[in-house]
Amino acid sequence: MAIYLDNAATTFPKPESVYQSVDTTFRNLGVNPGRGSYRLVLDAGHLVLEVRETVAGFFGITDSSRVVFCANATEAINMALFGILKAGDRVITTTMEHNAVSRPLHALTMRGVDVNRVQADADGRVQLSALRETVRNAPGPTRLVVLSHCSNVTGTVQPIEEIGNWCRREGILFMVDAAQSAGVLPIDVGAMGIDLLAAPGHKCLLGPPGTAILYVGRNLQPAPLIWGGTGGNSMSLLMPEELPERLESGTLNTPALAGLRAGIEFVNRMGLPKIHRHKMALLERLRRGLGNFPGIRCYGSTCAEHQGGVLSFNLEGRDPAEIGFLLDDEYGVCVRTGLHCAPDAHRSIGTLPSGTIRVSPGLFNTEKDIDALLAALEEIIGS
Repeated sequence: MAIYLDNAATTFPKPESVYQSVDTTFRNLGVNPGRGSYRLVLDAGHLVLEVRETVAGFFGITDSSRVVFCANATEAINMALFGILKAGDRVITTTMEHNAVSRPLHALTMRGVDVNRVQADADGRVQLSALRETVRNAPGPTRLVVLSHCSNVTGTVQPIEEIGNWCRREGILFMVDAAQSAGVLPIDVGAMGIDLLAAPGHKCLLGPPGTAILYVGRNLQPAPLIWGGTGGNSMSLLMPEELPERLESGTLNTPALAGLRAGIEFVNRMGLPKIHRHKMALLERLRRGLGNFPGIRCYGSTCAEHQGGVLSFNLEGRDPAEIGFLLDDEYGVCVRTGLHCAPDAHRSIGTLPSGTIRVSPGLFNTEKDIDALLAALEEIIGS
């Protein structure tokens, strides 16, 4: 049995309730919500509404119609950026972003959007003072600040509440990529000044692949990314003005959304503080163990308050890809190596071009898993 330590990519395994919810819904309610008026369709539509309400409650969203379902967080990010920004707009982002943010922004620069990046420190943390300075030195007003809540490379947590409330006071839109934080750290869009929030369902919310959400704040009306059928007003060639239909063309993945609801309910039962403590305890055990080996360098903050569920490290003189291969091939330990789709983050911490070895324990990992990884590394280093 493999030891899976790549939960930053997707959590595995899922709670049993998630598997059961997907299976039950697929077998008994596998129809198209919003496409018809017969009982099964109405029941499917009611289930989707319940999932929307569950998501809204989890993130402190007061109007569940502002919750849009997407296939993944990358789609949600694209939906927000291409739907909100236009030529002449100025965007502030950071050097710690995933390509899910960096690539759409690069594409938008070719459409006349001005993008400025705030440099992170050696731990991957962005200071509000640096962001303020970038905004102040810009030749014109800033339309949007967008950044990840938690780095997928270093696990560094950004001060989004501080940044979000400053953006609100300055009249700047604030967008958060919560790919690595949703389900680990508390997120309240109102208290944190968040206008746009993208979060995957398949990571720490413990839902299935093919699920994600985009929260769209009040008074925002993004242009659709995809145009098509919404189940209503079919005579019009225009997309509806109302959310969520405006951004939800085509058939929703109802069984997967049922699984997402089960995942969030599981997280709620466990409680975010307990989940975060569990991950931090495993990462601290790993960090202590790595400290006993020569030539190991860890990246990111050592402070639990500033750390999510990821630890990256390198072994001096060894290619991360080689270590990852040996861990899998000879010891059955699954970790991620390379650039993790975030080259700017690796540039910030000085790990280009090879990247790092990334360990991201999940809710179902144990101390024995970490000890097995450390024992394997001890043999690899000694060989």
